[in-house]
Amino acid sequence: MAESLKGKVAVISGAASGFAKATAELFAELDQCNLVIFDLDEERLEDTAKNCESFGSKVISFKGDVTKPDTFDRALKESLDNFGKVDFLINYAGGAVKVAPIEEMTDDVNQKIIDLNLTSVIRSCRTFTPQFKEQGFGKIINVSSVCDRRSWPGWSVYSAAKAAVNAFSKCLYTELRPHGICVTLLVPGGSNTSFQSAEGLDAFEWDESLAVRPEHFADMVYQACALTRGGCVSEMNVYGLAQDISGF
Repeated sequence: MAESLKGKVAVISGAASGFAKATAELFAELDQCNLVIFDLDEERLEDTAKNCESFGSKVISFKGDVTKPDTFDRALKESLDNFGKVDFLINYAGGAVKVAPIEEMTDDVNQKIIDLNLTSVIRSCRTFTPQFKEQGFGKIINVSSVCDRRSWPGWSVYSAAKAAVNAFSKCLYTELRPHGICVTLLVPGGSNTSFQSAEGLDAFEWDESLAVRPEHFADMVYQACALTRGGCVSEMNVYGLAQDISGF
């Protein structure tokens, strides 16, 4: 059974493009959900905000770097100051940064990958958990990757960070469940989005009609958030038919 998201509040990181942009716009189009969105790309974030507002949603948007702790402090403050609560925390922001053989991966690059994909998720959840506990409800969606399930050359550090997101989310589920808080792990397959801006990564060459696209993830996240209280989608694997996932 599903319920409307109208009147609810969603905090979404990385909303300038890709999965997060599609999710914010779907939440707005279907239910005029209240939104707090942030990204480093101000120009494209503004486009997302305008699109969402055109559907009738109230949107708070700001430039925010998820590798900085104060970004999540601001997101929480904006949520409470403007809406008085948070219903959904969706941690989309992440990226490969660089795909290359391990000997070409510098300490600086490796740390950036870990900070962007893992540390940011931990900080986000740590920041919002006290509010969720006080409310006695809330849903957190963390984003891993098919790379935490399957192995490809050049993806070792990114895969390690995403595998850690998997483990963190599963433990967090057990920790927050007694407080009425749901934690969901979204495991996406490859998709041609701004993710391709990573060094050493080209666009995936396949039939896009059989590929997984941002709207697929938006739809699945919407359904997980619309599930009535008491039910929790603990994990979602969303892969495109165009992608060969060895051993699956």
